[in-house]
Amino acid sequence: MLTGRMKKHKIVVTGCAGFIGFHLSKLLLTEGHEVIGVDALTDYYDQQLKIKRNQMLMKSEKFKFFEMRIEENDFLLKISRFCPDIIIHLAAQAGVRYSIENPKEYVDTNLVGMFSVLELARICEVKHLLFASTSSIYGSNETLPFKETDKTDHQLTFYAATKKANESMTHAYSHIWKIPSTGLRFFTVYGPWGRPDLALFKFVKAMLEGYKIDVYNYGKMMRDFTYVDDLVLAISQLIEKVPTVYEPCSKNDTLSKVAPYRTVNIGNSNQVLLLDFISEIEYQLNIKSKMNLMEIQPGDVISTHADVSLLKDLIGTVPATTIRHGIKEFVDWYRLYYREH
Repeated sequence: MLTGRMKKHKIVVTGCAGFIGFHLSKLLLTEGHEVIGVDALTDYYDQQLKIKRNQMLMKSEKFKFFEMRIEENDFLLKISRFCPDIIIHLAAQAGVRYSIENPKEYVDTNLVGMFSVLELARICEVKHLLFASTSSIYGSNETLPFKETDKTDHQLTFYAATKKANESMTHAYSHIWKIPSTGLRFFTVYGPWGRPDLALFKFVKAMLEGYKIDVYNYGKMMRDFTYVDDLVLAISQLIEKVPTVYEPCSKNDTLSKVAPYRTVNIGNSNQVLLLDFISEIEYQLNIKSKMNLMEIQPGDVISTHADVSLLKDLIGTVPATTIRHGIKEFVDWYRLYYREH
């Protein structure tokens, strides 16, 4: 098992109380790493969910937590004192539709915040900076599956545009300051402790409470659903896959010719029709959904599908959890969590 042979690191995880950040921090602590967690615990969605996640992490002696916004001056001043050797940057203002309503939040957190993280990486001379990007970066690209070498010039939302900017900003810093950096393009992540604004959470909640579910584009959308445990395991294994200029791992590598920088898709590489996803939820809940079939929303894309050839070349495996197992795990967690709370 790779976990037993891993080097132990001092790792900064931004967004540690978020959905992905929580699962990743928990895994890293299990692997014996020291984790310095940073999270603003904002009210974008249920703060109690974030607080509960964070309380679970704080049970570990190897976990230190700082409640702050990454775009504030205190972030650099306080976190640089720890001299981390790895940074995993997951903090961001998420949500495609919210970026249409409140774009200023995305400037502050996703752009200014990214700059703060890059400065931290430069000051601390980290061994590896890994940061969250998104499948939304592929925008209007209609060639499937999405490959990291595809052009990403036409984002459809401001959220996706900020993530594209993050990739460009990081490449520039990587080139100038020789910071080994990996951009992680996530594909529709789901699982226990998920965000309440994501489809699975909203569907399960509405169906259990007897309400209709909003189904966009009449359910005729394809998504590459990626189970959260698969995702964070891939991230933890990518820590040791440090980009080095002129040393591509394979013909699929996206390694820059002028910087120790690459981008990697992390997805299940298995498209699922939204209506089939809903059918699986119905099966797990033993409830027939009542659907409010709607037109496609601004910024939505019809299909996502990850080419994970590079991920497999780098770590030897790719996400493989089925939606049947993943949705069951979420439903079991949801029932237990809300029975206790």
